[in-house]
Order: sequence, then C-alpha cells, then structure tokens
Amino acid sequence: QHVGPAMTFLIYHPESKKVLHRSICRPFTSADANVRADAVDGEQSSDPQPAGGVEAPGMREEVEPEPPPPSVVYSRTKENINDHQTNDGTAPNSKDGTTPGTIPIINLEDLIGRTFLTGANADGTRDRVQIKELIDKHDKDILADKDRAQFRVTHGKERDDDIMTYNEILHHLENDESQNILWKYKRITSHQGPLNPKHPDYNGSSYNVMIEWENGEISAEPLNVVAKDDPVAVAVYAKDNDLLNTPGWKRFKAIAKRHKKYIRLINQAKLQSYRHSRKYMFGFEVPKDYADAIRLDKENGNNKWQEAIDRELSGVDQYETFEDLGHRDNFNPPRDHQRIKLMWTFAVKHDGRFKARLCARGDMTEEPIESVYAGVVSIRGIRLVMFLAELNDLECWAADVSQAYLTSFTTEKVYIIAGPEFGERENHILVIRKALYGLLASGKNYGDLFSEFMYDMGFTPCVAEPDIWLRPNEELDCYEYVAVYVDDLATAMADPAAFIQQMKERFHLEFKGDGPMVYHLGMDVGRDDKGTMYIEARKYVEKMSSNYERMFGEKPKANYKSPLEPNDHPETDTSDFLNPEGIAQYQSLVGSMQWAVTIGRFDISPAVTTMSSFRVAPRVGHLERCKRIIGYLTKFRSARIRIRTDEPDYSDIPLDVHSWMTTIYGDVREALPHDAPTPRGCYVLTTHYVDANLMHDVMTGRSMVGILHLVNQTPLDWSAKKTPSVECATYGSEMTAARICVDQIVEIRNLLRY
Repeated sequence: QHVGPAMTFLIYHPESKKVLHRSICRPFTSADANVRADAVDGEQSSDPQPAGGVEAPGMREEVEPEPPPPSVVYSRTKENINDHQTNDGTAPNSKDGTTPGTIPIINLEDLIGRTFLTGANADGTRDRVQIKELIDKHDKDILADKDRAQFRVTHGKERDDDIMTYNEILHHLENDESQNILWKYKRITSHQGPLNPKHPDYNGSSYNVMIEWENGEISAEPLNVVAKDDPVAVAVYAKDNDLLNTPGWKRFKAIAKRHKKYIRLINQAKLQSYRHSRKYMFGFEVPKDYADAIRLDKENGNNKWQEAIDRELSGVDQYETFEDLGHRDNFNPPRDHQRIKLMWTFAVKHDGRFKARLCARGDMTEEPIESVYAGVVSIRGIRLVMFLAELNDLECWAADVSQAYLTSFTTEKVYIIAGPEFGERENHILVIRKALYGLLASGKNYGDLFSEFMYDMGFTPCVAEPDIWLRPNEELDCYEYVAVYVDDLATAMADPAAFIQQMKERFHLEFKGDGPMVYHLGMDVGRDDKGTMYIEARKYVEKMSSNYERMFGEKPKANYKSPLEPNDHPETDTSDFLNPEGIAQYQSLVGSMQWAVTIGRFDISPAVTTMSSFRVAPRVGHLERCKRIIGYLTKFRSARIRIRTDEPDYSDIPLDVHSWMTTIYGDVREALPHDAPTPRGCYVLTTHYVDANLMHDVMTGRSMVGILHLVNQTPLDWSAKKTPSVECATYGSEMTAARICVDQIVEIRNLLRY
C-alpha cells in the first residue's frame, strides 16, 4: 500500500532551498497524485497545461497562493472588448454572443462620487443619490458592524443625508439601467509574462493574470485592468508569490502592507443577507418587516401581527417614548440631534403569543466613549436559584418586564421620521426620549435603573454572579433570590406575588407571564408525579426537529440510542468537503446543539464538543454525524434533570488518611473569602465526577475531559472539553482532567458562599 503522500508533512525544495508545508503544495503532474490534497473550491483536478509562458501552479519556487475571497471587479472596458473581438464580432469567453458589460469596482474608496436612482417615492418620483463618503470607523467597529461597510449619501433635493450599507448600494447599482453588469471572480490562479507587444497573448499589459470566474471558467485578463479595479487581490497574489520586487509588480508593495484591513472590509461587505429567507418559530412564519407582517395577515385571513404591532406602539406611547415636534414640512429637527431609522422585529412565544418589537437602528449612531454593556445571569445561575428555592421551601416564579427598556431615559440625542405604522403621525419628527430597544446605551440605561429598584427593595447583588440579587428572609432564616436576564426574571421567594405587586406599585413596572415557572429561556419546568421539580428541553428539541425538517425535507431519524457510534473518530473522515450551503447547515446544527447542552442536555456534550472542531471546514461525514445527534435528541426529547435536594449518603465510602497526602504541599486548608455574606438556609453538599480518555483525537493526540458537578443530588454544571496538552498515558490525561475539575470546584464553592 502506498502511503508516502499521507505520511509527508514537510518538503525540501532543492532549487529554492526552502522547506515547504505539504498542505500548500499539489503535484506538478497528475501522474504523481497527492491523495491527501483534495481539489478545493473551484480548483481543477489536474493542473492546467502551460501555454504561452503561463506558469502552472505546483511544486515550484512560487507555490499556489491561498485563494482570496471572491471579489467583484471590472471586466475589460467596452473599448478593450471591441479591440479584442473575435472574427464573428463577439467578445472572447462569451458563449451566447453577448458583450459583457463593465463591472462595479470593489475598492470601496472608488465608489465615492458615483450616483444611482432610488426606488419610486410616494408621489412616483425617483431621487438621484450621490455617494459622498465612506464612514471610516475603527477596525473593531468594522468587525462588529453587522451591516458591513457604510457610506454617507446625499439626495438630489433638499433632504437630510442618509447612510447606506455597501450591499444596499450594490442593489441600487444593479437596478439602475445606466450602470453595467456585475461579474464576480473567485481568485487569481496564476500569471503570464513578462510579455512584449509582439506576443500573441499581449493585451496591452506586460503581464496577464489568470482569473477563475464564478462559473468555473478561467480567462487571461490584463494586469493593468485587474489592478485598477481590485488592487487588493492583486497585491495579495503578488505578496504570496514573491513578486513585489519584480518590475511591473512593485507598485503593489504599499497595498500589500495593509491588505489585511482591506480584506476585512471586503469580507464584511460581501456577507450574504439573511433578510430574504423565511423564518419560523413554533410553527408560525415570522415576518421580516412591517410590510411583510401586513402580507402575512392578508394571507392568513387575520390581524394577529397587526394587533401585535398596535400593542407595541400602544406600550411605546404609554411610556412617552417620543416627543412629537410636528410634521417634517413645518418643523425642523434639533440641530444637536442625529437622525436614525427604526426597524421591526417579530417573534412567536412558546404559548402562541405574537410579539412585535420596535427597535432603533443603533448602528447608525456613534458608539459612546463610556461602556454601554449590561450583564445577564448565566443559565447555571438560574438552575442554582431553582435548586435553592426547592431546598429552602421557597416558591419559584418567572416574570417578564413589559417594555423594560422604556422605563429608563436614553442618554443619546437622536430622532426619527415616523413611518406609515404611526398612522396620523406619519412623516412627523419624533425625538426619542426613552431607551428604545436597539440604541447602543439602552441596555446599560435599563440595567442601571433596575439596579436602583433592587437596592430600594433591600436586595444586594451576588459578588460571584452580579445578576443574581439576594436579600435575607429573617423569618425563614434563608435568602430570597431574583435572577435577571435582561427583562426576564426568575425569583425564589416566600411570597413572589407580593414582590411583583410591590414592583408594580412603587416603580410602575408592568409584568406579563408572571406566575409559577413553566418555561424560561428555552427550558421547560414542571413537576413529576412525585412532586419533584424537573427541567427539560422538550420544546427546544421539538423546535430543532422542525428546523431540521425544513432544512433537509425530512424528519430526523429517531432510531439512535447514542449520540455517536462507539469508538468513532470524526477527525479521520475523508469524505468530500461540504459546499457553502452545507457549511451553513452544519454550523446551524452545531449552534443549536450547543444551546441544547447549555439548557440541560449534557448527555450530548462530548459529541457536540467533538463536532464543533470542524465548523470551519466540515465534511459530508461530519454533517451525517450531526444528523445522528439530532435524531438521538428527538428519540430522547423527554430527558429531564430532576431537582432533588436530599443530601447524598457517602457513609459507606472509606476516607483513608495517608502520609503522602501532606508530603508535597503540607497540611493545606481551603482559602475562605473574607467578604462572604452570613450563611443561611439548609446545608449543601457538592459532588463532582471527572473522567478523561486517551487519544480522543487521534490526529492531535489530545484527550477529552468530562466533568459533572452536583449540589446535593441535583446536576448543576457540566463541561466536556479537550485537554490543552497531549498526554502519553491515561494517567496523565486523568491528572490533567482532575486539575481542571479542581479549578471549577473552587469557583462553584465560592459561588455558593456568596
């Protein structure tokens, strides 16, 4: 059996005297096939034949560069196409006889000054819009900006400037009849040259670059043309092939030094939008915007979404969110205020309620200098509150603060122009006074206000989990708790109804869904026949199954008794890589399974950790394994975590004392926090299970560590992760696992003390 290529990792090239990684090489001839280097996206299975001086990529001094992301460039200009027509009058590489048009440039700065026509206004007219400037934000803002690169544009008539994303501008340019056709290419595969004017392949440039287009075709384009339209891609190619010191390529040195920033901008600009795909929640289609909500109501023959919108606007007005300055034709907005837009988000709750939320476009405002973030309680913290409620005979309630953010004032100076959903106030200038959802500082403003409410009610935040608030109950000699997850509250109190009523009367808060906890953050909560409280993820698993059916057109196969096959090693899978659609499906499944683990399904935690390692480049076999895990969850969707508060009996386990226990570190004692509150309530005993295997990943040698923490007889926290080191024996991997477990034990014990 020939295993040479599979065992080769480094290659010494005698001509260049360089050591090359096999992963960046491929064979120069198809006769010496590298069975480990499968053809990647758009790559031919065999190397193109050199012709006219074209350098075939292979194991040569210049190895094939890593393909840059797909770009949008100009094709040859109309003059160039006419100069190089074939005998029948058609342009080269044109299969249907049509002449390719020019293409919008990808260089963001080159878009400045271009114009396009917008869609029809209410009076039937169309505006000519000019692109004024690129909004140059800091790199970290560009990376966090979900709407990609942004431009400031101005209308032809007396109107305020507007902000448009790169994708929105391209959409208008495509619809504008005065613009040209969009062509996309994947990468530059090789180059040809230097060429003199007498060379048959000379196209007006001393070099040609071989362009691989989206349809798989490869054509030779003049370097000058491609460089004018997409200098970043050319600079990256020149740098990867050591051409920056070659005549004709030196001009790309400056760009190559800062190409990483440009690549980030390009990737952000070309992210696919998810706004056009249909979304479902609990079996109902969810609208994408206001117009889509009206469409769904007409199709369904009801007014459920319109009623949800009306309820939202009524609540917004109840909190005096807007200050109406009058119609835009009669009044001017405040000079120190910035105009932004609004957007609608929609959802369906677990009990069938239709929810509409009016949000501000906070991405159109400048980020404040001070922090704008507010924390939330962890899911582990919520489980702990539920356990303490059962342990100390408290009632466990859940409540949702209605229009939570609107109870606080905003610190930002912004206004909007009202849309049709505002009825008689359409086209009115509305100044935003309250912390409307979507504004950058709204979460922080609401969090600060709610903290003031809790302090006034006698609560103090937990030091280890700041979003768990506690206050002593002298009568029961225990603590009462409130766990805050934005506007969702989980309470453990002797009389939670009285607490909710006090919040309504003292702080004028409105609540909905308040009562004994039955569903919270994806977790189903109930009691079995014996009265024991339990947590399960049935509804979430059923939602995962519905998404699976819409994704693959069939129900998951619920005939598996384990998440993965015993002794399965997905890292050795050699099936084909998934296409972009398959990668998106794989990442969606992994993300949903990770949340299932978080809310209680720790039985799939090792399998999900294993499959998460392949999110960047998954294979067909990896997707099939994820399907198996979904099928396993579907079969055992009723798996529960029961909250049992009885202390476990370990009296039959001997505790032997040996002299070697104090040989290394001495007679050490656990360090206790000096600022912990006075202990109250019933006793809690912690139990911890830890185990590890050897060579869980046979490619890297890393082991898998599994840890389960219990308080009394209730699972509280769990984890499954790979060890950071490679161990040669099971003893070493188990010692590493024990050290990781001890760190977690210290954290949990301090959490219980605080």
